[in-house]
Amino acid sequence: MKYAPFLAATLLVSVAGTTSARAQQGIDLVKQAIEAEGGVDALRALKAVAIKAEGRHWEPGQSYSPGGEPRYLGASKIAVTWDLTQGAARTEWDRDMKYPAVERLKYTEVVAPNVGAATNDKGTQPMSGIRVAASLRELGRASPVLLLRALDAPQDVSALPDQTLNENVLPAVAFKDRDTTYIIMFDRVSHLPMAVRTRDDDNIHGDSNYDMVIDDWRSVAGVKVAHALSYQINGVQVQQIAYGEVTPNPTIGADTFAVADQFKLAGSPPADVPYQWVLRRLFLGRFLDSDKVVTPANGSLKLVELAPNVQQVVGGSANNLIVAMNDGLVIFDAPCCEMQSRWVIDAAKAKYPGKPIKYLVLTHHHMDHTGGTRAYVADGATVIVPSTAQAYFEQNLALPHTIVADAQQSAKKPIQVEGVADEKTLKDDSVEIRIQRIANPHVDGMLIGYVVQPNVVWVTDIWSPGRDAAKTPGVLALNDAVKKLGVKDATFAGGHGSNAKQTVLDGILAAN
Repeated sequence: MKYAPFLAATLLVSVAGTTSARAQQGIDLVKQAIEAEGGVDALRALKAVAIKAEGRHWEPGQSYSPGGEPRYLGASKIAVTWDLTQGAARTEWDRDMKYPAVERLKYTEVVAPNVGAATNDKGTQPMSGIRVAASLRELGRASPVLLLRALDAPQDVSALPDQTLNENVLPAVAFKDRDTTYIIMFDRVSHLPMAVRTRDDDNIHGDSNYDMVIDDWRSVAGVKVAHALSYQINGVQVQQIAYGEVTPNPTIGADTFAVADQFKLAGSPPADVPYQWVLRRLFLGRFLDSDKVVTPANGSLKLVELAPNVQQVVGGSANNLIVAMNDGLVIFDAPCCEMQSRWVIDAAKAKYPGKPIKYLVLTHHHMDHTGGTRAYVADGATVIVPSTAQAYFEQNLALPHTIVADAQQSAKKPIQVEGVADEKTLKDDSVEIRIQRIANPHVDGMLIGYVVQPNVVWVTDIWSPGRDAAKTPGVLALNDAVKKLGVKDATFAGGHGSNAKQTVLDGILAAN
């Protein structure tokens, strides 16, 4: 025992020495990269930039086929005025959207620490805390002076084991910048950064690499600035930005970043910012700008009774349907994330005490209707999906979610997925549910649900009752399907929108 203090002291010295060596290796990589970018003095002289760029955007979670080619969302023209010393940016977007609707979106974002505002043709609105946090993180990732910040905070830099980027194995450092740890990977020859990674939670794929892969380095006032930025989730590109013009140290007007006091954040954003949900819904042009994530800031989810045994969940950006059978509950769709699923599970069990959730029916694989699926798996539900998506869900539901741990990460319940190739019926002496796979233009594999006795049809995306009034290919496909099912005088409940009688559908078909 007399040797224990000596051994403990030796171990502490060894650990401290290893930590110190790793920190020094990390700083050495940072210094090499700064020299490759033009040197410390040139970087310190770069106080601001004005950037004109073009962008393109994709969404893998909106693909036509499960796991297939990401859906192309559209192109953007982007103009940024960026104060690098203050961490403030004004970004003007002109977006030519192709999906989910063909439309033009024009808006301006102003963001700085503790403040964010978005302006469009309807006026100026405050950004949610999660949008500000995500925007600031992405400004930090793309900043031309990111390495300078790392050099000035050596205590927050450490060398990492070599990291894999696509087919490359690269030296890397971790840099903790406020609430974000950036993993910066370097080219072995040029020493320039090749990518900046964060480890993110994705509602479908769980623990994920989110990479900004950078290339096309050009000199701007003596500083090399990457002009090609490819943003990738697990190697799949979701955004591509090409700088066309970078102006160093532009004159910035006094009101460039001015926003009214009401747009300043009242407090800190939530501890677990859903970065991927925020960023990719922004790319999609369908972000609900609220720290409540699934509902507006002044709203909440609620149950709307369509029949004593049928409840529609409304109040958020996407809905659910709850059907009570004698021995359990059937839920349709799992929008967004575990947050909404947890509310629906609790509300369903409170409404129908003693009844477990037996089935979760997913109409299709798109992430805005399936991101909360694992909460139902953790509750013991069997997941029913179109047969075209069965393998996709079996694979993705088994992926780890440790970055933001969900219920299934702890519960580790068996994953039970059933595919519907044509039709499946759930029936007891109280209710019959016919789950029908239908031909449609939206996705390869779409289910509708027909609750026979109360005469309720559940439909997602191809028609949004109470909201959509155009005779689209989706509406025509739905009408063909309900005719084949012999549905008449039904109530249609939507995954978006609200609900409407079948006469509304008939009127759309007759009037257009």
